[in-house]
Amino acid sequence: MNTEKYDVIIIGGGPIGLACGLEAQKAGLSYLILEKGCLVNSIYNYPANMTFFSTSERLEIGDVPFVSNNAKPTRSEALEYYRRVAIHKKLNIRLFETVLEVQSSEKETYTIITKKRTYETTNVVIASGFFDIPHKLNVKGEDLPKVTHYYTEPHFYAFQKVLVVGANNSAVDAALETWRKGADVTMVIRGEGVGERVKYWAKPDIENRIKEGSIKAFFNSEVEEITEDSVILKTPEGVIKVENDWVISMTGYQPNLDFLKKIGINLSTDKIMKPQYDENNMETNLTNIYLAGVICGGMNTHSLFIENSRVHAERIIEKICHKTSFSIA
Repeated sequence: MNTEKYDVIIIGGGPIGLACGLEAQKAGLSYLILEKGCLVNSIYNYPANMTFFSTSERLEIGDVPFVSNNAKPTRSEALEYYRRVAIHKKLNIRLFETVLEVQSSEKETYTIITKKRTYETTNVVIASGFFDIPHKLNVKGEDLPKVTHYYTEPHFYAFQKVLVVGANNSAVDAALETWRKGADVTMVIRGEGVGERVKYWAKPDIENRIKEGSIKAFFNSEVEEITEDSVILKTPEGVIKVENDWVISMTGYQPNLDFLKKIGINLSTDKIMKPQYDENNMETNLTNIYLAGVICGGMNTHSLFIENSRVHAERIIEKICHKTSFSIA
């Protein structure tokens, strides 16, 4: 099979990866978006009933209007919007094609190896997000089938004893939704209360449910062990055993920083492990390799969102076009 060649290859088919494709298309560059899962895979894996904190216009890409029924769009509306953008703009995207390697070649080009094909490109944009690798509890029993790090919808947990681990939006949503479907819900929170980033309409709801005792909560506590029929918790009052059917561990996710290290992108030596890049044009320490979206923040995954990283696409394509025109001149 012949190696396909492109001006730009974009790794990641989320909203920012699509935005990069739209900018490349507008600039007349040949491009390809490679996504290891489905279209906007991270949003697909959000809870089924999730509502965005942002308004719809702040999630728009490529000057395509996003109209939602309410001020805050839902997951299903976002999936529909980004799918419509991909169709309307005829984006060149290949789904369920995992990138295995990015190899440097002669003449400042790169070889991209996936599970299916090999590509050659002058420019690589990595917009792979952060939803791939969950933060593990690292406790005995975490690998039991009853434990999940991804929550989808609540009906499955009806009339079951559910332990929700975490204090932020995903944990609060899981606790409230499963409780409203009849689950006996207990929360385990490492800090003194629910997170400050919890959506303003959900925060008083969860706090009131805890206060009235409808949802049990252990603050300043951690999971010590998970068994088939219970969970062992370490609390300020000592170690306790809680009967349990299912554990929903909503402790956050992290980008695949090992992939960046593997191809030679420098990371900071502190716990943030922020990748090295020029904020003016998003180019990394590797020539013609760029970063876009939340992955730019390293482990600080709450610093960048769709709305404040859409501009990355414009910066990257402007830099690529400048280099191209300069070399032609």
